[in-house]
Amino acid sequence: MSQDQAPSGHAAALTLTIVGCSGSYPGPDSPASCYLVEAVGSDGNGGDRTWRILLDLGNGALGALQRYADPLSIDGVLLSHLHADHCIDMTSYYVLRKYHPSGKQPPIPVWGPKGTARRLARAYDLPRKPGMQEEFDFRKLRGPFDVGPFRITPVEVEHPVPAYAFRIEVAGTVLAYTGDTGPTEALRRLADGADLLLAEASFRDGDDNPESLHLTGVQAGEVAARSGVKRLVLTHVPPWHDSAGMRAEAATAYDGPAELAVAGAVYSLPG
Repeated sequence: MSQDQAPSGHAAALTLTIVGCSGSYPGPDSPASCYLVEAVGSDGNGGDRTWRILLDLGNGALGALQRYADPLSIDGVLLSHLHADHCIDMTSYYVLRKYHPSGKQPPIPVWGPKGTARRLARAYDLPRKPGMQEEFDFRKLRGPFDVGPFRITPVEVEHPVPAYAFRIEVAGTVLAYTGDTGPTEALRRLADGADLLLAEASFRDGDDNPESLHLTGVQAGEVAARSGVKRLVLTHVPPWHDSAGMRAEAATAYDGPAELAVAGAVYSLPG
């Protein structure tokens, strides 16, 4: 586990915790994709509180999340797309929120592609109505929106299903998350000047890779270099690949700080 600290005397604008970073399915050291983002903002009553959002909730991630935050304290969930390794633990989260002994929880907003509510209801063998709509307030990803102190801009990317990346801004600090995507010019807009780019790197350079599906380590590095990001963190490396090799690939295209996402790592931005 690695942990960054904000500069002395300065509070972090936002904090990113890697809950799960294994690509395509859970690995021996990590659940599938899930990232906890936290920032302090107004509580609406003249005070401040910590706001928490999740980026994806893939296989095994709900269990690991409980090491870092109370699942009942989450203010919203952003689903990049509807492949199981990015959304399937929403079915378990539904059970937690519906049957928790502290009482039924109010619905929290869940942003995702069109059809998210129907997809998740089907995954848990629920009738379409009400499905999970008493536990989650499903909202379609469109333009920019706010959650507490977070300004979130969805960016549509290249994948076999509708898929989005997210640009998250707090007090001038920018976290960019690619989700799953093949190479696309949209990533430049997503990552432009970001303090940290959390970029998938699922394919090895030089392999006969399918088009419009995932990035190689080299391509992730190229996005970081072209966009002038301050820091690159590679994620979504499948367990069948050597993750260190992905970092070496990225370093051929990006000469800034680059590292591999590790479950439990915490990044305080700026830092």
